[in-house]
Amino acid sequence: MNSSDIQTFLPIVLKACVEASKTIMQVYETGFDPNIKTDGSPVTKADLLSNAIIKQALEQTKIPAIMEEIRNAAFEDRRQWENVWIVDPLDGTKEFIRKNDEFAVCIALIHKNQPVLGFIASPVNEEILIGGKEVSPAVVPFKEINNPENWKKVIPQKEVNQPLQIAGSRSHHSGAELKFNQLMREVFGEVQFVKKGSALKFFDIALGMADIYPRFAPTMEWDIAAGQAIVEALGGTIEHAETGQSLSYNKENLYNPYFIVKSKAVIDRLK
Repeated sequence: MNSSDIQTFLPIVLKACVEASKTIMQVYETGFDPNIKTDGSPVTKADLLSNAIIKQALEQTKIPAIMEEIRNAAFEDRRQWENVWIVDPLDGTKEFIRKNDEFAVCIALIHKNQPVLGFIASPVNEEILIGGKEVSPAVVPFKEINNPENWKKVIPQKEVNQPLQIAGSRSHHSGAELKFNQLMREVFGEVQFVKKGSALKFFDIALGMADIYPRFAPTMEWDIAAGQAIVEALGGTIEHAETGQSLSYNKENLYNPYFIVKSKAVIDRLK
């Protein structure tokens, strides 16, 4: 995987993000009936339409994909893949159903089990957060996907917020988070909470509106792979909550361990 490959993929994926987002918004605005999958999670017409659009677009890259809304290849096959896309065509389906505007499209490129490029699109705000090893983090307005000169460059925040801003899920909570929050009070003093659904929390981390994001509840690889690529490009980390190691992808079990997202400012402060 080299820089020229990634630059070739950029317009393909940006276009797919926009087309999927527009389709999602059409469903959002005209109404839908959610269904329940075998794992108990909800799915809507928007999830499936977005999935089809992104799947077709990514086929142009000749790289296989792991997607939430398809039957994915067995691990015996996947383990041979050096490169793979990991996709959540509609992250935050519960928020979509609640109509609180907090949902996203997430696409990540994985190379040797590590995310190297991430895209998180906000269909409501019509913008895409991008970043990776060969792509400087930026916010890309839908109307400017073909005009890189008009992308809004993202610069890591130098200092943590006062008070510390802790990002968290609007729909999922745990007792472990309460213990973590108390630890943050002991280290940083006063804290405040930024509650938001879906991968939009990574917008808050990237843009300096949140400093740290602990997650002690189940998530899947497609929920955070794009976010990890972007956060790492900004000098931050996503760490296994117990081992402190960076997360890996295309595992046999696609569930993530509990994790903590830290901005560069938090990492610098804790040194």
